[in-house]
Amino acid sequence: MVLAPFSLWIDRNNSRLETMYFTKLIFTVSFFFLLGLSHLAAQQTTVYKVIGSVLDSEEQPIPFVNVVLLDINSQELITGTITNDAGEFVIQSDRGDKLQLKISTLGHKDFVSEEFQIEGEIKNFGKIKLKTDMASLDEVEVRAARPNVLIQADKTVVNIEGTAMAEGNNALDVVGRSPGVYVDADGNINLNGKSGVMVLLDDRQTYMSAKDLADFLRAMPADNIQSIEVINNPPAKYDAEGAAGLINLVLKKNTYNGVNGNLHIGHQYNGIHTPSVGGTINFKKNKWTSNVSLNYNQWGRKMELDLLRRFQVEDGLSIFDQKARMSLITKNLFFSGGTDYQINEMHSLGINLQASTQNGDDGGNSFTTITNPQSTAINYINALNDSEFENTRIFGNFHYIGKFDTLGTKLTADFDYSNMDASSLILLNNSYWINDDKANEALNSVKTGNDMVYSIYTAKTDFTKPMGENKSLELGLKGSWVKSDNLLDITKREEEGPYLPDGNSNHFIYKENVLAAYASYKAPLGKKLEYQAGLRAEYANIEGNSVTSNQVNTQEYLNFFPSVYLQHKLNDDYQIVYNVNRRITRPHYRQLNPFVFYIDPLTTEEGNPNLKPQYANNFEMNHIYKGSYQLALTFSQTENAFGQILIQDDEERTTLIQMQNLDRTQNLGLRATIPVEFAQWYSTSNMLQFNGNTFQSQIGEDLLDVKQFSFMARSQHNITLPKGFKLELVGIYRSPFQDGQLKIDGMSWLDAGLTKTFKDEKLSLTINGSDIFRTMKFTGDINFHKINTDVRQYNSMQSVRFTVRWKFNKGEMFNVSQRSGSTEERNRL
Repeated sequence: MVLAPFSLWIDRNNSRLETMYFTKLIFTVSFFFLLGLSHLAAQQTTVYKVIGSVLDSEEQPIPFVNVVLLDINSQELITGTITNDAGEFVIQSDRGDKLQLKISTLGHKDFVSEEFQIEGEIKNFGKIKLKTDMASLDEVEVRAARPNVLIQADKTVVNIEGTAMAEGNNALDVVGRSPGVYVDADGNINLNGKSGVMVLLDDRQTYMSAKDLADFLRAMPADNIQSIEVINNPPAKYDAEGAAGLINLVLKKNTYNGVNGNLHIGHQYNGIHTPSVGGTINFKKNKWTSNVSLNYNQWGRKMELDLLRRFQVEDGLSIFDQKARMSLITKNLFFSGGTDYQINEMHSLGINLQASTQNGDDGGNSFTTITNPQSTAINYINALNDSEFENTRIFGNFHYIGKFDTLGTKLTADFDYSNMDASSLILLNNSYWINDDKANEALNSVKTGNDMVYSIYTAKTDFTKPMGENKSLELGLKGSWVKSDNLLDITKREEEGPYLPDGNSNHFIYKENVLAAYASYKAPLGKKLEYQAGLRAEYANIEGNSVTSNQVNTQEYLNFFPSVYLQHKLNDDYQIVYNVNRRITRPHYRQLNPFVFYIDPLTTEEGNPNLKPQYANNFEMNHIYKGSYQLALTFSQTENAFGQILIQDDEERTTLIQMQNLDRTQNLGLRATIPVEFAQWYSTSNMLQFNGNTFQSQIGEDLLDVKQFSFMARSQHNITLPKGFKLELVGIYRSPFQDGQLKIDGMSWLDAGLTKTFKDEKLSLTINGSDIFRTMKFTGDINFHKINTDVRQYNSMQSVRFTVRWKFNKGEMFNVSQRSGSTEERNRL
């Protein structure tokens, strides 16, 4: 049961303290903003560029290759980079002579150029083919990895491939450990103190509600993910959906010739025993690249929920003391696969498939004691809640990638289809009695059947055209067609009588068509300045049809979403990035469904067909040093922001939960990322996020007017130990914070992972511990208008997990070759 995502109400008497917080924060933002502008006026010096592309012996691009510039005399590193998905690299330097280029990657011989100097400010090496190094693959022992957190101009990349935390965990676990990301006990994702985050899979939307998305990510093993991209202010090529930003999960792809893969088996205990097993096989030969992954896991939790509700009555307070103990277990089967065919060096096409099924049981007991003023009678309510659910999801993608010249002109096309079929049956049995007279208890039951089917078709194309020196134009079109059919069948009975239809049963059909087009242009402004300006237009036609009540709500609108980036590279190590954009978050389909859902005898949840989209205007100034250190100052203002509101009925003494639009929210933030390398074997990545939030809205007869200051700290430690041991620790602290009416106390937790490798790193054993000290407890209170409630919740986050993995390979030598996927689809049911 969820009262709200996490909220806080602060009495107006504290407004003077909050004003002081905001004054200091605004002063800090202004100071650093002016500091950044002062750099824009700095004297410009010549910036030289070295460009090229890296190919294997089959002329396939090699991604993630180390490319460095060296001083020809001292052989000291001047600067460097890694190749992108297309094997391309661009190195900027203020040095133009006595240079040497060195390229190195696992499984290939190093490329070392002759001494050169840059004439005309650009040196183009063209295509560089690396030769296979047969011996190195037999002898190499990997001791280092790419940085765990890499700060780029437009996003933060968290590399989780091969980490101890990825072994045995699910995708939602690792998303929650990413910088600036907070996932609450119910799976709701928050980024930099803001809700309205869109989660992508390989740049494709998921079109799921928060609950369905959380269930899906729990079914996906974290080992399927290569990296997580946190994009706070996305450019125009991305959908405008997601007012708080994007989180893109980059899935692993087949990168080697021959056959390779892995098998794993694991077990977790958090009060419930849950196993996991799965495997992946990759195959690449000549022009064909294929991969298949099949995983089965179970996920369970035991929830402890305590609610103390106080109702003001004529003679004093009526107190409802409710204690709920619930148990949930899901069985998940997850399949993914794909194949790509390289028609020739310039053109390729392929398909991707995903399928997942989830089924499980959720049940428990809720016991409530009710006392009233001026009465010695004690009322009792005992509620037994049992539910069964099943969810099947299928996704298919067909894509084409065409390159039309060696300068980078490229066209991509994607056609996607998604289908999800979900059903659940919930039986709520309630009994009521007074004092010890349980023999004369009153009984009633509520049976809720919920069937939902949705289908989504999307088609999109993106075109990139270089327009000269460091200039490029991007154009794109996209269409998405969504239909959701939701049937809610509720029946009730009194005592032992028959089940009779309930008036809250509902049949709801939702249709959404969105057509979008965008254009983006990138060009330099002088020697050290570069800008990118984009505009995205989206036309939406939405219809919500409540068949039961014969009520049809339609929305039709055309919106424009501009975005502007200004990148100022002061030197090879230090750059400042300014960006401004506008984004939208449309309501989830279920939020618009005017259903009434019975959580327990005292609490119901209701949809809101009048819920409007929320719009956010975002500003950011990001200082980046050496691609690892970051100081970002942000401001966002959101109109019609979503907020989960509690409405209390004093006569019936019940509570209704509904998503509503708040009038306006503002978020002022300061984010710092600080890596520290104590030794070659011990490094840390640390993040500190400060937020100042304001929001207000008229709720009933009272005004919700809130100002708050909060912060979040994250520290990750990577330690390489002797004899094949690797230790990772992640500690997170979240200060008290708010959203809406509910005040949430601060909380902290520590996760750890230990991996031991055997058999030349082909066999590994990993032990993961989550919430080691059992401190991830949700506690808070509401004291707004007539609502006076305390809440405590714990979801058995403390757990231990064991995973054994075996890696295998057979066939030709490993030649890295990876295609670049297309972009976008799926996120809001």
